[in-house]
Amino acid sequence: MTHKTLFASLLATSAVCLAIANPATAASTSDRAREAIAAAAAKIHTAETMGADTQAPRETADARAVLAKAQEDFKTDHREDAIQDAIHASAMADTAIGLTQQHKDAAIASARDDQRATAESARDQVEAARNQAAQAQNQAASAQDQTVAAQQQAADANARAQSAEQSAAASAADAKAARDAAAIAAQTPPAPAPVVQTTVTTDHATAVHHAVHHKTAPVKPTTSGATRTTADDTTTTTTTITPQPQPQP
Repeated sequence: MTHKTLFASLLATSAVCLAIANPATAASTSDRAREAIAAAAAKIHTAETMGADTQAPRETADARAVLAKAQEDFKTDHREDAIQDAIHASAMADTAIGLTQQHKDAAIASARDDQRATAESARDQVEAARNQAAQAQNQAASAQDQTVAAQQQAADANARAQSAEQSAAASAADAKAARDAAAIAAQTPPAPAPVVQTTVTTDHATAVHHAVHHKTAPVKPTTSGATRTTADDTTTTTTTITPQPQPQP
């Protein structure tokens, strides 16, 4: 839209310049002055519409000042001066339009650069976010593996503790059984010594004499009688051990 307006303004200015340059085509000097002033006013209006009052304020103000002088010349019947001032005002308006367009083009280029830089920065941020997400996932997976390993270690520790408890319980049971057996053994009196009885029989050749000796353990053996023997005598010794009954606790 700006380029179309600029083209129309330049076309109108060119037509006015041609008309002024060729007096034969103009109805009168007054008409040519009016046309020049109108063209300059249109050119200045176009420049202001494009933003020349902010982009090229000095050029726009000078164009308006020269246009005002042209209008004053026309009012005071200085038609040729009015025509020249109007042409000058149009030229100054063209300069303001050119500067404004340059500023706009530079602003557009800068905006495109900024947009490109913003897009690149956004892509970098997205890539960084993806990397951070991947790193977070890796850390989460590592933490999960550590948790599983810790749970396994805890299970192993619990199993070892349970086994130790069972061993301790078995040891305690064995110790209790040993204590009970020791208590029972302590309460049970010792068994009496068995009775040992020895019988000695001597056979004589001419006459038989029997001598019996009795021994009872743990009493030391004593001899109740003695019998002389000869070479033809035969002596037989018999020992009998009789265990005593176990007393009840």
